[in-house]
Amino acid sequence: MISRRALFAAALAAAAPLQPLHAAAAAPNATVAAFYDALLATMKVGAAIGFKGRTERLAPAVRRAFDLPLMTRLMVGPQWTGLTTEQQQQLIAAFSEFSIATYANRFDDYSGERFEVDPTPAATGNGVIVHTRLIKNDGDAVPIDYLMRDAAAAGWQIIDVYLSGTVSELATRRSEFSSVLRRGGADALVDLLQKRAAQLRG
Repeated sequence: MISRRALFAAALAAAAPLQPLHAAAAAPNATVAAFYDALLATMKVGAAIGFKGRTERLAPAVRRAFDLPLMTRLMVGPQWTGLTTEQQQQLIAAFSEFSIATYANRFDDYSGERFEVDPTPAATGNGVIVHTRLIKNDGDAVPIDYLMRDAAAAGWQIIDVYLSGTVSELATRRSEFSSVLRRGGADALVDLLQKRAAQLRG
């Protein structure tokens, strides 16, 4: 049986041509490290500034680090080409809002956590993987891997996150949201993403 990860990798390969790895191999790591810097800085004042403040601080960092338009396209899958330009833009906006709200919700306070970024990205057929770890205040380490591509002018950007090193966050969302898109079309998915973002705001 073909795994979900293999299916997602095939869809990713078809989505856009692979860009070559630059000689400056640290560049993908720098993107992740900069995102983590913004995340930690926000966490340290997270309780004081509340959800709205965390969203305002994290929004620019998320938009720089993640290729949200490509992630939206991959999340929608083959149905993307059947959508109008307006529907595509609405989905990108809604998915971006949801993604930013997710980080503002998940990382709401600081209790001594830190992040470690592997200095050597691993080349794959779909881009490069940057391995990282979230070190909790009790010393437990949670692996978080980032699949990245060189987005030309935007530089290296994240296009998927593998929680615990194996679970594709984008594939999980695609599995969850594809049925909504099939049943209700783009409007239904936009509505769901907006509702999910509102729920994260509390």
